[in-house]
Amino acid sequence: MNGPSIQCIQDAVRHALAEDLAFGDVTTRALFSQPRPARASIVARHSMIVAGIAVAREVFFSIDPSLKIIKAFHDGHNTSTEDSVLIVEGDGRSLLMAERVVLNFMQRLSGIATLTWRFCEAVRGYPTRILDTRKTTPGLRALEKWAVRLGGGHNHRGSLSDGLLIKDNHLALLHAERIGLAQACRQARAAGPHGLKIMVEVQQLGEVKEALSGEADVILLDNMTPSQVRQAVGRIKGRALVEVSGGITLTNAKDMAMAGADFLSIGALTHSAPAADLSLDLRAISARTRRDRS
Repeated sequence: MNGPSIQCIQDAVRHALAEDLAFGDVTTRALFSQPRPARASIVARHSMIVAGIAVAREVFFSIDPSLKIIKAFHDGHNTSTEDSVLIVEGDGRSLLMAERVVLNFMQRLSGIATLTWRFCEAVRGYPTRILDTRKTTPGLRALEKWAVRLGGGHNHRGSLSDGLLIKDNHLALLHAERIGLAQACRQARAAGPHGLKIMVEVQQLGEVKEALSGEADVILLDNMTPSQVRQAVGRIKGRALVEVSGGITLTNAKDMAMAGADFLSIGALTHSAPAADLSLDLRAISARTRRDRS
């Protein structure tokens, strides 16, 4: 699976470290004037899909290139409660400086991956794909969409240039020019970049016919019930792909899949995923322990 580019990870880490360490770690500096050999273990406090190991590595090595990774799970690993997913050794002062930034990234990304996995499990057995949206944290889109993929989901548009999606507010502006939904689809196909699919959002069953008349490739059913989705699928009859969005939960995702949705696009994957419970346990390494390892 392709992850975010090294440049993307480095940029995110640089900004995060600038927030936390622009003026240094005054507590650590006040308490420790000399290196303090230590081991840090990042521990999963519940089962989860681990995401952000690659980012954590970048944080640690950006702060102190002499740190050593002793153990690391792969991103996307389904871990159990109390598993140590990453173990790092080196100067304890560096580990203290890295702690919060590492956990912020890993808790956020692992939370997204884990919630995505739960949605994928909810629709297992159906040919329905779980999609994310553009409702991401500013500056972290590539990382958060990577976490969705690690959880088994798929990415919707990465940016406004990745697809022609006609939404309610586009139509609100077009109505002033007496341009309807079907004509909007035809205009987008004629004037938009060649090869991009035409997606159109409909909020009422009556609009499905207009979307089909405009030869939309994907019809996005917004905030509809499973019963309404089933009716829409019956009207579409395979002439367009069916995407369902709005109000989708772990409770009703299976019902949406059973109703015939090809895609479920879920903003909550990135805007409301609960942070995974990970902690960093730090302990000093004695001189004797270091001699025994040499």
